[in-house]
Amino acid sequence: MGSENKVFALLEKYLMGPMGKVASFRIVRAIMAAGMACIPFTIVGSMFLVLNVIPQTIPALEGIWNNTFFKIGDLYMLANKATMGILALYFCLVIGYEYTKIYADEEDLAVNPLNGALLSMFAFFMAIPQLVIEDGKMVVVNIMKKDVNIFNGWEMSGDGVSRLGTTGIFTAIVMAIIAVQLYRLCVKRQWIIKMPEAVPEGVSRSFTALIPAFLVAFVVLIFTGILVALNTDIFKIIAVPFGFVVYLTSSWIGILVIYFLIHALWIVGIHGANIIGAFITPILLSNMQLNIDGANIPFAGEFPNSFAIMGGSGATLGMCIFIAFLAKSEQLKVLGKAALAPGIFNINEPLVFGLPIVYNPFLAIPFFLAPMISASIGYWAIKLEIVKPIIAQVPWPSPIGFGAFIGTAGSFTAVVVALICGAVAFLVWFPFIKIYDRKLVEQEKGNDALI
Repeated sequence: MGSENKVFALLEKYLMGPMGKVASFRIVRAIMAAGMACIPFTIVGSMFLVLNVIPQTIPALEGIWNNTFFKIGDLYMLANKATMGILALYFCLVIGYEYTKIYADEEDLAVNPLNGALLSMFAFFMAIPQLVIEDGKMVVVNIMKKDVNIFNGWEMSGDGVSRLGTTGIFTAIVMAIIAVQLYRLCVKRQWIIKMPEAVPEGVSRSFTALIPAFLVAFVVLIFTGILVALNTDIFKIIAVPFGFVVYLTSSWIGILVIYFLIHALWIVGIHGANIIGAFITPILLSNMQLNIDGANIPFAGEFPNSFAIMGGSGATLGMCIFIAFLAKSEQLKVLGKAALAPGIFNINEPLVFGLPIVYNPFLAIPFFLAPMISASIGYWAIKLEIVKPIIAQVPWPSPIGFGAFIGTAGSFTAVVVALICGAVAFLVWFPFIKIYDRKLVEQEKGNDALI
């Protein structure tokens, strides 16, 4: 067992340590909170989009839809435009709120989370309009063409202001960081207007944010002015590095790396999905919006639970069913039956810590391989246009097949591919769990020790 222990030691030293530190960063925790907070809204908005595009998947319904739903299509699609159409704004507000709250709790600063959220939104909105220099004068852009509509600096699309959508998420994150840090600086240095205790809290809070708001305005305007003089803006600058990251994470190799990292963290006891999810959630949502606009990007929306990790991290659903009904070890049978109900809804902590998979060399290989292989099948099925890309966000606990069906707006082929992914993942698990079952049976008989 020495070699296995060395592997775990290396993972702890070079992965668990650094990633644990990254997970503890305040901004990472704020982004994680923003991603979680946005999920209900993206799901609601996506369901109305699915309703609108079902006839494209099932043409037989087109006549019915034309005489019913499409008559009020512009009405119910407001729910989609008010969620996916302004998703960057949701991120900006929540990150500003959570980031400020973290500083208030951990540094005992008199910063107000609501002020942090509003200052973040203030900074973000100032960064949105497009400006250029004409005849030595800074002016807002006005372009009215068939494919480009920019009115008074605000670029419009079918969902409204284009930069408020998923394309603005990364800029929203950056502007929220700038705003909260400037707010924190003002409070820490006492650059605030203090009101007497007799003044109502709401009034006092508004005056506390006055000087920070001026500072945020000056910093953002100066920074924006410099960028305009250089014939660019914050959105275009951020698009370069983040665009490269999005490209990498949307490639097949990038997806394999993501699932390797998630499961490498899990194997040493850290919730890998939560940590890596903080970084990939904005990318998944941005890619989903691109798919709505006609792209064909596999890694979008709820791709993970639809095609890669059915039953939870490690793609353990098939294995869970097997040990619940076919294992010979009484220990595995009891555990499998207890874990089956949550496993159907992609919750498998009972297996991860009950088998256990954590720090278990017998089960580490399938835990890594199964989701990487199932993700590869899902990736290439979409990439080769066997399955339609994901255009709708679904709840992550959606059972196998259901999430793929709704996410692809009613593609039955997606259901078949999801089931194939689950079956292949089980085939990866089978020889390993079979050997593990045999060893446990021997241990239960008192004839052999497992480790």
